[in-house]
Amino acid sequence: MSEILDKLHSYFQLPVIRYAMIVGLLIALCSSLLGVTLVMKRFSFIGDGLSHVSFGAMAVATVAGVTSNMLIIMPVTIAAAILLLRTGSKTKIKGDAAIAMISVGALAIGYMLMNIASQSGNKRTSSNVTADVCSTLFGSASILTLSITDVWICVGMSVVVVAVFLIFYNKIFAVTFDESFAKATGVRSDMYNLLIAVVIAVIIVFAMNFVGSLLISALIIFPALSAMRIFKSFRSVIICSVIISLFCAASGLIIAILVGTPVGSTIVSADICIFFAFCLASFIMKKGR
Repeated sequence: MSEILDKLHSYFQLPVIRYAMIVGLLIALCSSLLGVTLVMKRFSFIGDGLSHVSFGAMAVATVAGVTSNMLIIMPVTIAAAILLLRTGSKTKIKGDAAIAMISVGALAIGYMLMNIASQSGNKRTSSNVTADVCSTLFGSASILTLSITDVWICVGMSVVVVAVFLIFYNKIFAVTFDESFAKATGVRSDMYNLLIAVVIAVIIVFAMNFVGSLLISALIIFPALSAMRIFKSFRSVIICSVIISLFCAASGLIIAILVGTPVGSTIVSADICIFFAFCLASFIMKKGR
């Protein structure tokens, strides 16, 4: 045990490890805040859909040779979030079908473009197509190569997300539980749904290098589902979800550093373990009544 603690102490002397922990905890915090709302609105799979859109946008940016991928990834993902909201509520293509269509389409087109670029002889693109695809889908070690600028960008994003959630907490609560009643009382539910979609799109783009595009939805959903096994009130579920998400992000990152496992997969595995632990606790509590 002392050897593990000594190793951790030596690792955390390195700035990149501290940066990774800060960014990981901030992304986990933001994801868990809005994850509860998405789960309760039965729109939790939007995280998976938008993450695939981000992958497709990343592929387009890579093939086009854009220096800063964020110039394409961020606006495309936000536009997809708005489109998903509109197709989910105002057309014949409802939520789950719209998400599946956009998700699978973006993933297929993105992978196809990267392979076409690879076969066309573009050395810059072809050299690392397989590695780029794998690291983007399942996460990579880039979380351990963050600069202080990346950390401050993530801090700024987190401040905005938390501020939006706290300022509009009552409106988000109303839209989450009864959108029709909220509309009847004068709440502009469409605007708040749009706000939620845009914020979650921003979180997903920043989280891609942390857990990978295929695992982002797990980071959003599992803490909320775990908390809902035991707690019933909206506030209690959110608080518990945040605690679970922070714990899993910290423990997953530490395990990944010590053992050498993929960061994203390790964090999601921790979330899965906590989920089953809460399911067991819920079962025992019901039996004891």
